[in-house]
Amino acid sequence: MESAALLDTIDTTVVPDAVVTAAEACSCGSGLLRMHCCGIDPRQVVRELPEDETDKADRLEAARKRHDREGVRAAVLAILALAPGHKEALQALFDLLQKDENWDAAGAVVDRLARIHLNDPVARMIAAQYFLARHDMLRAQFHARIMVRLAPEALISHMIMGRAFLTSNNGKAAEHHFRIALNLPVPRGPDVPRRDIEASLAVALRDQGRIDEARALFGTLADGTSDPNLLLAWAKLEESDRKFEAALALLDRAEAMAPGHPQLPIARATLFHRTRDNDRALALLDAGEAGSSGGLQEKGQILDSMGRYDEAFATFAAFKARQTEVTGHGYQVDRAARLVNDLREFFTEGRSRLLPRASVRDDHPQPIFIIGFPRSGTTLVEQTLSAHPDIAAGDELPIIHQLADRAQSLLGSLLTYPKALSEMWLGDRAGQVDSLRDLYLNEAVRFGAVDPAKRWFTDKMPLNETHLGLIHILFPRSPIVHLVRHPLDVVLSVFSNGLTHGFHCAYALESAATHYALIADLIADYRAALPLNYLPVRYEDLVAEQENQVRGLLAFIGAPFDPATLAFHENARYARTASYAQVTEPLYTRSVHRYRNYLRHIEPVIPILMPAIEQLGYKIEE
Repeated sequence: MESAALLDTIDTTVVPDAVVTAAEACSCGSGLLRMHCCGIDPRQVVRELPEDETDKADRLEAARKRHDREGVRAAVLAILALAPGHKEALQALFDLLQKDENWDAAGAVVDRLARIHLNDPVARMIAAQYFLARHDMLRAQFHARIMVRLAPEALISHMIMGRAFLTSNNGKAAEHHFRIALNLPVPRGPDVPRRDIEASLAVALRDQGRIDEARALFGTLADGTSDPNLLLAWAKLEESDRKFEAALALLDRAEAMAPGHPQLPIARATLFHRTRDNDRALALLDAGEAGSSGGLQEKGQILDSMGRYDEAFATFAAFKARQTEVTGHGYQVDRAARLVNDLREFFTEGRSRLLPRASVRDDHPQPIFIIGFPRSGTTLVEQTLSAHPDIAAGDELPIIHQLADRAQSLLGSLLTYPKALSEMWLGDRAGQVDSLRDLYLNEAVRFGAVDPAKRWFTDKMPLNETHLGLIHILFPRSPIVHLVRHPLDVVLSVFSNGLTHGFHCAYALESAATHYALIADLIADYRAALPLNYLPVRYEDLVAEQENQVRGLLAFIGAPFDPATLAFHENARYARTASYAQVTEPLYTRSVHRYRNYLRHIEPVIPILMPAIEQLGYKIEE
């Protein structure tokens, strides 16, 4: 039968998807026709089999009982050819695709399952858990949020929502859901042990920097525990708080419980690396779980610190390949380019002049925006500033990104962001700029970023510079401190760390360079179009001339100099970024021009970065 004829008869053929040709198959790899898979309209999909075809559901059940994998597959494809929204068949296909390790297709099918059966909390639970395990936080949060709305009295709803927030570095929101789960008077749905909820709460407290509270809760839970994961989480707290002996003792306890635990070699290696025992750390990884994402990343960092740069780069490349394999993520180049193009077209000098600016809330602490591509030195600056008695550390606040995502609904616009901001050109909506400002400030309070006794708080969310136009109209007088570092050092450091910011650009060296160049050009456009309260700070100058640079930085902000800012490494706050270990050490220069050790490996990205290198006044030194 020709393809066209087959498509014409698709709804009445008995098992059409079982004979799908390569040309007709959906590109996601599910084995279904595109019109029954990713090309389907969820609002019009058939969900139930015709009465004269119900025997196909019986065949599926019989194949399941026989544990006949291919029989299940044939039955599923037959059902979904007639009823593409059939719940049990979609779930069975999802299970098969997971066993096949066909992650893209599994994600497409479970996402469709939840969207077709949009009011089914179990479908939302399956989808949220899958995307959480795949580190797809956007879709994990999407389904988890709906699950909470559908089943607010279910423990599992709040546990999944809390874990999604926790994995997205939003410990405050995670704590909110874990506490709800602990205090539900009559919990519904699947049971979740109370100790599991409390252990997750301890991690949420740790990740907010509430070290003493987290340590106390870990201590209570660890009394008589048989869970090595709890001890590993507690050891992470002690390691980050520089209590290395306590961390080692906890790892010893965990190993006594579970000698073959795959995370133990990585945790021990991290600890030994921090105490400069690199040979011992490397030996542990070589003998243990060096093939996992975490193991490869730590091994690469250790090899780098030992001066074994070729081996380190090869290990970082293996780390990125493994990360891509596990998560299925890659740089979303089209989405990134589309957003940047829209921002450039909207925030022209002429258009921006017409936008209202929010007034300054003199009754409220004000934000200091520390911007810069990830791994530029923003954590170092925040650690420095937050040692000042007038400045609180806000850490990585997602609020600006959230306001951008919600601008259309918040402003009641028919247009998406940034065009939705054009609503404020209208006389009856100009005042909404103050409402957006207040929403940011209220959210900052909820995140625990604001200390009422201090004049300022920091916001160092990575790639906030993407939204400098929005930042400017909400806080036209707030200081914007831009950390600038040699682009080759930045991109190399991004490549050697497990970052997810910037449309997953960090999954490859070339895409990290591409996104860096894209954002560098956007910043230049913003600076030309807007009167920003802006100060560029070179990382290299900060390292070489610390006091002079810090004095200039504080003068720009309007804060008096305080000697405590020069001893940033003594700042007791918990830094929960990839730089947490570095900012607990005195200032060092070993990260300056680190790229020279890897020049032959990073040569392919030099043409991409050369315009930014020249624009920022850097050179390439061998």
